[in-house]
Amino acid sequence: MPRSERSPLLLAGLLAAAGIAHFAAPRQFDATIPRALPGTPRAWTYGSGVMELALAAGIAAPRTRAVAAKAAAAFFVGVFPANVQMAVDWRHRPAPLRTAALARLPLQVPLVLWARGIARNEEGRS
Repeated sequence: MPRSERSPLLLAGLLAAAGIAHFAAPRQFDATIPRALPGTPRAWTYGSGVMELALAAGIAAPRTRAVAAKAAAAFFVGVFPANVQMAVDWRHRPAPLRTAALARLPLQVPLVLWARGIARNEEGRS
């Protein structure tokens, strides 16, 4: 399978794994929800898990891939505040945890670019 065909499936797998993790271990995600958001952190955790699973399904299916990849790019931008909240909240934790929280911040950029690249690839095929 050519690399360009594997890329969407890899991103779909990443999103599916993250979505499942939101249900399997919700407490760790609850802690990253910005307090300014209305509702409970658990509702946001589950909602983002559902969104990640839906995006994974959309990217995995060639027919919906371009639109789902654009939505994934927007989603990655939208969850950035949760990553910032985590970095702020974890600033006094042990160094490995603090480093992990800070490392998540720049990782959003390649995720956004990856999703946009998949969308562009799909649009170029039609």
